[in-house]
Amino acid sequence: ALQTYQTDPAMRKMLTQLFFYIMPVFNVDGYHFSWTNDRFWRKTRSKNTRFRCYGVDANRNWKVKWCDEGASFHPCDDTYCGPFPESEPEVKAVAHFLRKHRKQIKAYLSFHAYAQMLLYPYSYKYATIPNFSCVESAAYNAVNALHSAYGVRYRYGPASSTLYVSSGSSMDWAYKNGIPYAFAFELRDTGHFGFLLPETLIKPTCTETMLAVKNITLHLLKKCH
Repeated sequence: ALQTYQTDPAMRKMLTQLFFYIMPVFNVDGYHFSWTNDRFWRKTRSKNTRFRCYGVDANRNWKVKWCDEGASFHPCDDTYCGPFPESEPEVKAVAHFLRKHRKQIKAYLSFHAYAQMLLYPYSYKYATIPNFSCVESAAYNAVNALHSAYGVRYRYGPASSTLYVSSGSSMDWAYKNGIPYAFAFELRDTGHFGFLLPETLIKPTCTETMLAVKNITLHLLKKCH
């Protein structure tokens, strides 16, 4: 974005008319653990002394249909929802930030691994969101833009029917709290653990995903109703 600001009118328009809040890593401790111990670790690293299990699924810990379908009450499960909503400091901090700025925020994008999907609400139920046509249009154009880079085809649609039903997700929480565009990218896995990948494997995912994000951002500026 910064490198093309001077040469790309679309990028200049985006950065001039919108604020971008970027959180590089949401689950810092869990991400670090995935490099050192368990590549597929998904939870936080908070301690549960009673069960001697670590962590809460940070994407089941939000106060939206908390610990309903697709989440677990058992601390040792991968989809453990936590002892209560926003029990994890990571979730609480981001929820506080979003609540503080939600009147100004038009879109919330979260990035997960791994799959090849672009998902939007709802996760917790099979239902059509009120602004479906605008969100669906943004998703359709985004996956086509992503496909134009290297021919990678992403599935897109409501998270519940495209992936599976899950409760307590940040995407649903953002949408239910007045942010009209909420998406979750399930990025294709480039792999990591104990070795360095060639740059050619990592770069394409960044490039194609950026095209999708750029497309969604330009859609916001068109003010679809």
